[in-house]
Amino acid sequence: MGTKLYIGNLSQTARETDLETLFHHAGVVMSVAIPTDAKTGYRKTYGFVNMGTEQGAQAAIQTLDGFSLFDRQISVREAGPQDRP
Repeated sequence: MGTKLYIGNLSQTARETDLETLFHHAGVVMSVAIPTDAKTGYRKTYGFVNMGTEQGAQAAIQTLDGFSLFDRQISVREAGPQDRP
């Protein structure tokens, strides 16, 4: 079982493959999702990464929180019940 991370402040140009490549450096990535707005079709500025292990998730939080991706400083934290999938 892995740990689901919430990734905030994403650029609308960010894609799932970008996050998968970036988070792979911290550990095994199980899945990546960036939701789209149902009305506009635009990507949301947040996403989710499921890491394969708790250690990988913690490494991702420590190394990637505040990382600049497409000129935006992303936030990385464990996803909570208040976060929408």
